[in-house]
Amino acid sequence: MNSGLDLFINIPSAMIVLGGTLAATLIAFPINEVMKVMGLFLRVFMVKKSDQYQLIESMVNICNVARKGGVLAIESKLKDIDNDFLKKGLELTVDGKDEATVNALLKREVKQLQNAHKDGWEIFNQMGAFAPAFGMVGTLIGLIQMLSDLSDVSSVGPKMAIALITTFYGAVLANLIFIPMTVKLKRRSATESLEMQLILEGLGFIRKGVNPRFMQDVLENYLDTYHGKAKEKKGDDKGKKPAKGKK
Repeated sequence: MNSGLDLFINIPSAMIVLGGTLAATLIAFPINEVMKVMGLFLRVFMVKKSDQYQLIESMVNICNVARKGGVLAIESKLKDIDNDFLKKGLELTVDGKDEATVNALLKREVKQLQNAHKDGWEIFNQMGAFAPAFGMVGTLIGLIQMLSDLSDVSSVGPKMAIALITTFYGAVLANLIFIPMTVKLKRRSATESLEMQLILEGLGFIRKGVNPRFMQDVLENYLDTYHGKAKEKKGDDKGKKPAKGKK
């Protein structure tokens, strides 16, 4: 007699849910999109977390270099940049591409990333709908098999448990994997799009040779506004005395 976790292990039930969900997904979406999403699944969990304020700091340092030595002086710093999108933008700038061309090429890359993430979360969201449905299909199959032979009353309970396992698998896959992945991809897309937008703004400042401090204030304010944080200026409240008549 099964007990403990053994009660929740049934290979045929798992195959019905997983196989049915995958088959329905391949019918609903082109196979090349589904394969891309599988790669995106791994990338979301393996990508290293970036510090957006550190990204701004890096661009400010580059702006300092460009302001002192010209845009071509950036070339010596390219090898130290680990953000591929920023590196590509700076390489295009150093190569003498005009601002409109650089923006067009980089914005196209942003759009491609957003579309890839959108395809990903749409597919995972749909898989989250398919899985419980195939869980119910598996349960119906089990009930049909159980009701087709009621001669052994002692087998009804175990057969009913196996029939219900597929519904359990469908609910777990949908609510523990597919739907959370939809949320994960949406958040990841928003984060990467924000970082790319910061880089686009920063490249514009670097090209124009603006004051690095001004550039930092603008980009950090943009980031604080996005995250809903109150911007605290350095030294705003230092050394200030309360006005007369106020406590």
